[in-house]
Amino acid sequence: MLKSREGQPVPQVTFPIRVNDEWQKVSSDALFKGKTVVLFALPGAFTPTCSSTHLPRYNELAEVFKANGIDSIICLSVNDPFVMETWKEEQHAENIYFLPDGNGEFSQGMGLLVDKSEIGLGKRSWRYSMLVKDGRIEKMFIEPEQPGDPFMVSDADTMLKHINPKARPPARITLFSKPGCPHCARARKMLGDRKYRFEEIELGSHGISYSSLQAVTGRGTTPQVYIDGQHIGGADELTAWLAK
Repeated sequence: MLKSREGQPVPQVTFPIRVNDEWQKVSSDALFKGKTVVLFALPGAFTPTCSSTHLPRYNELAEVFKANGIDSIICLSVNDPFVMETWKEEQHAENIYFLPDGNGEFSQGMGLLVDKSEIGLGKRSWRYSMLVKDGRIEKMFIEPEQPGDPFMVSDADTMLKHINPKARPPARITLFSKPGCPHCARARKMLGDRKYRFEEIELGSHGISYSSLQAVTGRGTTPQVYIDGQHIGGADELTAWLAK
């Protein structure tokens, strides 16, 4: 049975890491002592849920966590430093500290090292998140012991709500665009000038076509902007929304 370690210190481990193409070591004290840290652990780099949801949302909310007293956000996985570094670059996750628990020592110390040999992954970390203050675990969200890879409670929004129920996450913005579209460029500039983070889906890439645009938005022109699931419309409609 996976047990919470709330109220206990984090395991004392020395992690081999890579910095500027050189081997270095970092200790648990260096990562946690005198700091308020959110750590989320996951089964593996490049795996589906980890790459599509778990990691990206922590990266999106990093500034909100910082505004609410969090000094750093750590992503831990039982992977080697080379894999973790490549994954960070692929994810453009500049706000997250990637911690390779290559030997599984930290995960074992947490009591959350599990055997996934049946699917060829060997020893891996169970999925969880925790809030650590000055090296002591204040709160843990451990995924339930169910088959597969449950993802219900260790997400970024749940952790943020625990830290500050009144915290306001940034708007989630999606921009449908096409190459060479001046109105798309205008919408992109308006969002950038306001420092809004946004996802851009460009027609012609990754199989996205006008049929895709029509199916999702019901429109045949670009840009089309969605904010927190609400269809705003084109560049003119975005101008009006921003004016509010």
